Amino acid sequence: MLYKSLKNFKYKVSFKEAVLTGQSPEKGLYFPENIPVLKKKIIKNISNYDEHHLMMEVIQPFIGNEIPHRELLNIISNTVNFKININNIYDNIYSLELFLGPTMAFKDIGVKFMSGCIKYFCKELNKNIIILTATSGDTGAAVANAFNKIDGVKVVILYPSSKISILQEKQITTLGNNILALEIKGNFDDCQMLVKKAFSDNQIRENLFITSANSINIARLLSQIFYYFMCYKLLFPINDKLIISIPSGNFGNICAGLIAFKMGLPVKQFIAATNINDTIPRLLKTGIYNPFPTQETISNAMDISDPSNFSRIMYMFKNVNNIKKLVSAYSFSDKETFEIIKSIWANYKYIMDPHGAIGYLGLKQFLKKKKKNNTKNIFLSTAAPVKFLDKISKGIDQKISLEKKVIKLLKKEKKSIQLSNKYDTFKKWLLNLD
Repeated sequence: MLYKSLKNFKYKVSFKEAVLTGQSPEKGLYFPENIPVLKKKIIKNISNYDEHHLMMEVIQPFIGNEIPHRELLNIISNTVNFKININNIYDNIYSLELFLGPTMAFKDIGVKFMSGCIKYFCKELNKNIIILTATSGDTGAAVANAFNKIDGVKVVILYPSSKISILQEKQITTLGNNILALEIKGNFDDCQMLVKKAFSDNQIRENLFITSANSINIARLLSQIFYYFMCYKLLFPINDKLIISIPSGNFGNICAGLIAFKMGLPVKQFIAATNINDTIPRLLKTGIYNPFPTQETISNAMDISDPSNFSRIMYMFKNVNNIKKLVSAYSFSDKETFEIIKSIWANYKYIMDPHGAIGYLGLKQFLKKKKKNNTKNIFLSTAAPVKFLDKISKGIDQKISLEKKVIKLLKKEKKSIQLSNKYDTFKKWLLNLD
């Protein structure tokens, strides 16, 4: 399998080069030259596969022989080492719970798989590598955990000051070792801009070997395809088609879902549910891509106005009209998010974090226009409610028990490096990195 740059279709690289470089020389995102279609018997007999071998079936066609079968299965086994759960909230409404991993967010699988691939490929390199990533909350925690204490790798995580939850910040800033946390005065888009500029800076490229752990990295994106096949497995046997609502910020997770669809997963509709940073809902309505300045919300991991991964979706579907045939998009306010968290708790004793709540709202908005409800309706719960105790209504927060590891983490000392959002300042710091 080769990967083409979305800025120059003639430029193609191996999976290894796509993973280690993150972007093409002209700063295009990589995308598979073709999307493999799974054999129908795999989907028909999906209940016969355990989690590891199911992920192997999904991911191996994208990698070919670049990672030997035994090594790839080992990476997968180390990646999928916690439970993924589907919870029937009421009637035919389900929550796919992807937050049961070590950092309590859906990004654990994508980042852990990517770190396994990079660790394998780094065995052949005689140089240190720098993982450079921007986070709006959960990515940084997952990256810090996945790459902690890996020899030959330094991790630089940029996060917006005072715009992520206390627990998210502690997960990023308390590990030390090879994990460096940069607290940027600005928002997530500022952090992402600094990372993008660094990747396009020839002086940095000549002096440092850098790659990304954001969902622009193809290894992370592809591994998230597994969520959707796992969802189907957990619901199997299933005669109804699936409707899946995805809380969407940088649009990597929904991009993975759309790839799963192209591979043969029987999904009837995808829903991109966003907060008030509504660039994509407006695009699908007006046909105009016009990012507004990012606004801060209680669903902070989705505070993104210019989602990187949407270019991959546009490439897959060619134009907005084709996307609209399969994807609906809605945006919701903090007030609506607060209210639905309280309502679902009051009626069904189920606690949602703000991101999952927006996924639920998107699902319900889409179902309003359906006359018959002959589908299985799933929203993705992408983070544990405990990570957002300061964002959840009083009364509900008291129902969330703090695990010992969370209590211990909250007591740890934060260690971060504060920087402005000026690129020259960041560049100088990066070039002086030992």
